[in-house]
Parts: sequence; structure tokens; C-alpha cells
Amino acid sequence: MTKLYVGNLPFTATEDTVRALFSPHGTVERLALINDRDTGRPRGFGFLEMSNEDAARAVQALNGTDCEGRALKVSEAQQRDRSVADGRGPRRY
Repeated sequence: MTKLYVGNLPFTATEDTVRALFSPHGTVERLALINDRDTGRPRGFGFLEMSNEDAARAVQALNGTDCEGRALKVSEAQQRDRSVADGRGPRRY
């Protein structure tokens, strides 16, 4: 399984919109569109999981393509460094 980052999504994009874009390239196993914590409004990006082969095809086919006037950014997701220096401070449990 490969986790993909999808950026520069239109703020009107729904999970169905994103699934429709990616489904010609393989099965979308998981999908999460990210919303602002305070307002609940879409932030214009998300993450999805596909098989390794499907993910490679999707990146090749969709990176830079137009979606409602916006050029999509599709790439393999990078692990984020969760250090204290990220500006959010330590986690509270």
C-alpha cells in the first residue's frame, strides 16, 4: 500500500470527486480530505491509499492535471517530522 498526498484541490471537492479522479487508475482503499480544525472548512488537500502499482500510475497520470481550474499536486506522501519545533508544542494526552 502506498499513501498519496493530493494537494491544490478545489475547496468544493468532495470524497466522491477525488474518488472519481483516482478510480480509473485503480482502487482507492482509504481517503481523507483535511478540514480546518477551527472552521471545519476544507483546506484543499488530502491523503489516500492505493496499491503500489495503482499509486504509481495515479501519480504519473494526475500530477499537474486540471481539476476545476486548479493544477493538482499528486505525490507519494512524506512522513512528517513531529518534533516540538513544528510550532504546535508537545502533545497533551
